[in-house]
Amino acid sequence: MERAAPAVHDEREDSDAGESHYAMPDGFTALAPAVPDSATVQEAAPIEDNSSSLSWDNDDYSAFEHSAPFRPRRNTVKLLMIASVIFAVVVLGATAWVWRYGLPGWVAANSATFAEAQPELVLNFPPNRQDRRTLPNGTEFFGASGTVTNVGATERALPSILIVMRDARERIVYRWEVIPPKRRLGPGESVTINEAVTDVPKSAVAAEISWKPG
Repeated sequence: MERAAPAVHDEREDSDAGESHYAMPDGFTALAPAVPDSATVQEAAPIEDNSSSLSWDNDDYSAFEHSAPFRPRRNTVKLLMIASVIFAVVVLGATAWVWRYGLPGWVAANSATFAEAQPELVLNFPPNRQDRRTLPNGTEFFGASGTVTNVGATERALPSILIVMRDARERIVYRWEVIPPKRRLGPGESVTINEAVTDVPKSAVAAEISWKPG
């Protein structure tokens, strides 16, 4: 009777078993892992991070910054105040210009300068009783003296009198109303009127005297 030969333990099998996690099926041959050729493999170029080098024209700009949905409204009170000041300056300038030089020629006269003649009332302001001069203190003076006479046979109401001054171009530069000392005159009665003013424009050279329009 032959004894069976004792099994011989092969250490290589153990080492192969340790290196492989599973047994290769029949009919397949294990392939060695491919080792890349160092001569043909190019090292990948590192990717540069340029995020830190980006710059903005406006350092304070932020895409997430809150912005108002509409522009702030202007200060209406301030604008109205400025407009009022400009209007006042224009009005004062125009008033001073008219006082100094009179109304421009292109201004249409829609109303008559004087009223119609009063029946049976006679105005008499002779030129030799009109005084136009500059006083020593520089004040422009004008004085006039005349009479109003009722030449009718009945009592008459006496209206106001208007004195108008014109410049060399016959433009009206000054006017004022004269209130008669009496408002009614009997038949043949007369009243004397003396008037003087000291604020006439320097450009005033001639005066006209008649009845004031109603």
